[in-house]
Amino acid sequence: MNDKILDAAYEAGDFSELAYLYAPVGLVVTGNRVIRDCNLAFARMFGYSRSDLQNQMFSILYPSNEEFVNIRDRGVKQLRETNQYWDERIMARKDGSLFWCRVRGHSFTPDQPLMRAVWSFADLSEVRPYRNLTRREREIISLLSDGLTSKEIALRLELSYRTVEVYRAKLLKKFGVANTNALFQSLGDIDAKQVVSRG
Repeated sequence: MNDKILDAAYEAGDFSELAYLYAPVGLVVTGNRVIRDCNLAFARMFGYSRSDLQNQMFSILYPSNEEFVNIRDRGVKQLRETNQYWDERIMARKDGSLFWCRVRGHSFTPDQPLMRAVWSFADLSEVRPYRNLTRREREIISLLSDGLTSKEIALRLELSYRTVEVYRAKLLKKFGVANTNALFQSLGDIDAKQVVSRG
């Protein structure tokens, strides 16, 4: 920790910079999906230094450009309606390893939600280890964990109910489990008591 920042904060009684830099959760300020600044926890989570990430497109932290576009499309509507957003998604570290993250967002410009925003990122690796899943499988698991039914997921993803049921059955078979609760447990001991609604 920088002693000068620490001493200056306590002398002035202004802890905003100290709280931002050393918060135990990843914090990032963005402008049009460009990382304007981030705190130390965010940079460490992804294996970079703060200066490596400043003014970089957020796309460098996604497994693919397709994922980067997909997340944008999912988040904009909710930010416009409620000015709040959260989900759990797969992100990529500098070394290429993938991991689950819980992401929460707030826009300073709700009419153009991605123009100026602040986000928090929490690494879920300890409770939800990464398993090799397709983007669509990850979407469906994420929405199932929100408590959505197959019909609700079909509407949200613009798929047929039958398609969602096929994905769900394949996921159960892939993990050798009989039901959705067992699927969550196999993905990192997530059960209904730990599921938080996005609403």
